[in-house]
This record gives sequence, C-alpha cells and structure tokens, in this order.
Amino acid sequence: MIKKGGCEVDKRLIQKKKLSTVGISIVSVALLLIIWTLSTNLKWVDPIFLPTPQSVWDAFLDLVNEGYKGTSLSANILSSLYRLFFSLVLAFFTAIPLGILCGSSKYLLAIFDPIIEFYRPLPPLAYYALLVLWMGIDDKSKIALLFLSAFAPLFIATVSSVQKVPRDRINGALTLGASKWKILIYVVLPSAFPDIVTGLRTSIGVTYSTLVAAEMVAATSGIGWMVLDASKYLRSDIVFVGIILMGLIAILLDGVIRLYQHFQFSWVGKQDS
Repeated sequence: MIKKGGCEVDKRLIQKKKLSTVGISIVSVALLLIIWTLSTNLKWVDPIFLPTPQSVWDAFLDLVNEGYKGTSLSANILSSLYRLFFSLVLAFFTAIPLGILCGSSKYLLAIFDPIIEFYRPLPPLAYYALLVLWMGIDDKSKIALLFLSAFAPLFIATVSSVQKVPRDRINGALTLGASKWKILIYVVLPSAFPDIVTGLRTSIGVTYSTLVAAEMVAATSGIGWMVLDASKYLRSDIVFVGIILMGLIAILLDGVIRLYQHFQFSWVGKQDS
C-alpha cells in the first residue's frame, strides 16, 4: 500500500512538472507576441523589415482565399509535403535495410561508409547543380536531393543502433538455432528500432531544411518558392506567413514522431527501481 501511495505521489509530481513546463512555454510565446505587437504598432521597427501581426494575419487570409500568383496556399503546402514524404519513404526503405546489413558486417560497412561520409558533410546545394543538370529542374532533381539529405543521417543512425545491440541477445538466438536472416529480422531490427526512429527524427529535420533550400532554386511551387518570390517584392507579410507555416509544419511532423515514440517505446531509457 505504501508503495502504491508513493507511485501516486510520483505521478502527481510528474504531472505538475509537465503542466509547469507547458505553462512556461505558453508564457514565453505570449511574451514574444506582445513584444512583436508593441514594437511594430509603435513603429519601433520599419514594417518592411518586420510587419505587424495584424498584417501577417491579413496576408494569411488573402493567401487562403486567393492563393499566391494563381496557386492556392494548400497546393503550395501539398507540393512541398509531396516532395518531402516521397523522398523520406525512399530513404526509409533503402537506408534502414542497408544500415542493418552494414551494421552487422564490417566488410559491407567498409564499402559504403566512405561514400556516405564523403557526401554527408557537403552542403546540399553544392551538388544540387549537378542533379539539375542530370535530371532537369522538375521534381525529380528535388526529390533526389531530398533523398540524399535524408539517407545519410538515417543510415548512420541505423548502423550505430545495430552495433549497440547486446551480443547476448544474438548469441541466445544462435543457440536456439535461428538463422542469420531471422536474427536480423526478429532480434536486431526490434532491438535497434527505437534508435532508428530517433535517427528518423533527425533525418526529417535535415530533409525539411533542405526542402526549403531546394524550392528556392528553379521551382514554381512550394512554400520555399513562395517565400523567396515574395521577398523579391518586399512582401515581408507573406514571407512571415511562409516562415510561420514552415515552422508549424515542422513542429507537427516532429510531434507525430515523438508521440509515436512515447507510446511505442515508453520503456526506453527507464530502469527498474
């Protein structure tokens, strides 16, 4: 009974801490909005450089109702998300299997690791020009760029997670007569999957930032294109709308992954007391 009461107290403390952190986040955002509103309405900052929240909201409503240069706001968002998700799916079904194999075999790792480590630090736009020359300026080159951006961090996270799988689990499966393929599928992959999902979060972040850069070069749709085009005409209100939308979409995508981690891998990082 004492133990049960102690657990209830711990749960209450955890809930209070969560509520307090949420409250701090809400206050910080509210203070930022207040400072933004005061500094722009009192003309402390030129509206060309920092528009008022009211003008940003009006620009958002105009984009919702009329679109931007003949393209609706939803179409620009969907165009960006299509490029993002298509490249992420390709990376997911290539980087993870290859990472599992390379994490299990030092010889395969020796083949692929130098290639990936060579292009991984390169700025994506540095080799985007080559992709445009090879594939044209349409979505093919953009998806290829995003695929390469997503592949490297996901591959590295998968290799690292596979190499951290306890050897005792593998030896136990071998003792029970499991084949190497069954060990990879039923032992290595489940053991490494929590870290792989964390690597996926990193991969999404890198790919999303690359998406905006890719749409700013030789594009006619997408949020990044809209922001760049609006900046040419000093439409800072539209630029702010695009930036806020990009930030909210990024938070939503990361939130979905974090929610999946919370429910699927709630035991990760916890020790029996």
